Amino acid sequence: MSYAIFKHGGKQYKVVEGDIVLLDKMDKEPKALVELVEVLAVSKEGKLSCGKPFVNGAKIEAEVINEGRGKKVITFKKRRRKDSKTKRGFRRDFTRVRITKIVA
Repeated sequence: MSYAIFKHGGKQYKVVEGDIVLLDKMDKEPKALVELVEVLAVSKEGKLSCGKPFVNGAKIEAEVINEGRGKKVITFKKRRRKDSKTKRGFRRDFTRVRITKIVA
């Protein structure tokens, strides 16, 4: 089983071919192909190759499925006995992609 670890948007993801991953919004149309080149590590046939910081010649090919927004996260701060409170919501914009090929 081969897998890869890549970096996108300040986060690291471990993926296998066929996985569906939520990445930060990329402004791509559905069915568009995306190449992710910041590959940190690749494992093929039990052999692991790590990069310093990225693996040379490695890339991950993915297909965009759709774009959307995540569930709302509510932050609520209350200061007791001060009649002071703050309520704020946040929804993450994402692009859903399917990993089609890991090239090492």
